[in-house]
Amino acid sequence: QVQLVESGGGLVQAGGSLRLSCSASGRTFSSYAMGWFRPAPGKERELVAAISWSGGNTYYADSVKGRFTISRDNAKNTVYLQMNSLKPEDTAVYYCAASEGGVSSLVYGYDYWGQGTQVTVSS
Repeated sequence: QVQLVESGGGLVQAGGSLRLSCSASGRTFSSYAMGWFRPAPGKERELVAAISWSGGNTYYADSVKGRFTISRDNAKNTVYLQMNSLKPEDTAVYYCAASEGGVSSLVYGYDYWGQGTQVTVSS
């Protein structure tokens, strides 16, 4: 089992920045690929960014490329999402997820989920 706890959400003006953190406890964090998701129209959740267990491979949704950066610190059992140039359409609850099977863009590719952290971007 892996327990995931997100933090770092909040209210920010458009153009501002936030850094989300997801702390993991339980089984070996470094063996999991990690992802950040948010709800999307017509979908339960969409993948915003993902990172492989080593940090060597990353994936970004087109809507956040060039603005968001995912990273991880396996020594601290933490994955981060640096969000810059935020837009009102980035407003959402952001969920951290862990995958035993490697990086996936699909919700069902992830085995463990956090409770989410709210990000609100005002115009």
